[in-house]
Amino acid sequence: MHLGLEGKTAVVTGASRGIGLATVQALHREGVRVAALSRAPRAALGDGVVPIAADLTRPDAADAAIEQAVRALGRIDLLVNNVGGGSRLSLAGFAELTDADWDDAIATNLLTAVRMTRAALPHLVEARGAVVNVSSIGARRPEGPPLAYNVAKAALTAFGRGLAAELGPAGVRVLTVSPGPTRTSMWESPDGLGGQLAAAIGAPIEAVVAGAPAQTGMVTGRITEPDEVGNLITYLLSPHAANITGADYLIDGGATRTA
Repeated sequence: MHLGLEGKTAVVTGASRGIGLATVQALHREGVRVAALSRAPRAALGDGVVPIAADLTRPDAADAAIEQAVRALGRIDLLVNNVGGGSRLSLAGFAELTDADWDDAIATNLLTAVRMTRAALPHLVEARGAVVNVSSIGARRPEGPPLAYNVAKAALTAFGRGLAAELGPAGVRVLTVSPGPTRTSMWESPDGLGGQLAAAIGAPIEAVVAGAPAQTGMVTGRITEPDEVGNLITYLLSPHAANITGADYLIDGGATRTA
């Protein structure tokens, strides 16, 4: 589909792998110039993609990253707040979670989006642009681990809904995309949730990933691919979705049965 995004500019966080990288690639295919932010940026993503190194969990990083993106792109029309997870993501129960665990979850999954949106806001208002926040089905299904992550994602979803109401009159759309199990490092890395679960039950990571659809109730029988999420985000940023704001889009293979 021709999405009418040619010549637009975008900032994507968490852009070196997984959903962030897939979103950069999808936007680039549509003719968008992209500032791709991550701690360890990938090079050679294509003409019009500018890698920017940024640790967005640092309070001062968002302002500096947006300034660098504006210098590189000239303006900012679109923002994708994709950074998520955290360095302390674990399967621990509530009684075992420390203040450091909660601080890490909130800083990574909520405050990165708050700070990036605040820093980019003057540019987004000028462009009458759009924001997509990447949340999780854990925001709607917070029971069980990782509890701190799920609660932080629920706050991110609420942030998007509230911000959409405030910024709508200024012409800025704000949307949320909530993936279920997706083929990313969260599931496939030994340090991610998939790896931790595999170690806990004494099974290969591949078996955990293969069993995720059944465990989470995905009626499609398979986990989501990162490019499917990237394509959805790109559509929502496009003029084809121009009258959609404040909505939370599930992409979870039917795992979540209620709105």
